[in-house]
Amino acid sequence: MDPYDIGEEMRRARAEFHQLIATASREDLHRPTNGTRWTNRQLLFHMVLGYGVVRMLLPLVRTLGRLGYSRGFAATVNAGRRPFHAINYLGPRLAARLLPSRAIAVLLDAVIGSLRRRLATETERSLALCMSMPTDWDPYFTPTMSVLDVYHFGTQHFDHHRRQLTLTTPSAEKP
Repeated sequence: MDPYDIGEEMRRARAEFHQLIATASREDLHRPTNGTRWTNRQLLFHMVLGYGVVRMLLPLVRTLGRLGYSRGFAATVNAGRRPFHAINYLGPRLAARLLPSRAIAVLLDAVIGSLRRRLATETERSLALCMSMPTDWDPYFTPTMSVLDVYHFGTQHFDHHRRQLTLTTPSAEKP
């Protein structure tokens, strides 16, 4: 993938998300998902968090990519996977109770907007910086990921969970 494609896939995910939020009924949002312990509303928030993870990881990948000391970091982070998974599960449950659907969509807009603006300023050199990743945290984390790979991760995560939604609206047909 190239930066343009990644920017476009983020734009597509944003548009899909807004369509999902706009057409989902209250019953749709409270329905259980397929393959998770979340409701559709909770999973929608979790999908936004995937892009938040990208935003948090980018400075780390750039820094450790320049320093070249990321294996130890990845191993340490992998060791903390149990608390991470608990927070990862409970966070969307709480956030979905506190935030209205519109606020979740606004949050996605802000995060994707920030990522797309930053992506547009990246150089080939900065996109190629790599670090070892904590592969126990997410199935889309590979042992080594570049800055470009991390940008792409957000939409991989989004698309994976998009398929688990059980919304009955016409826009929710699986891609």
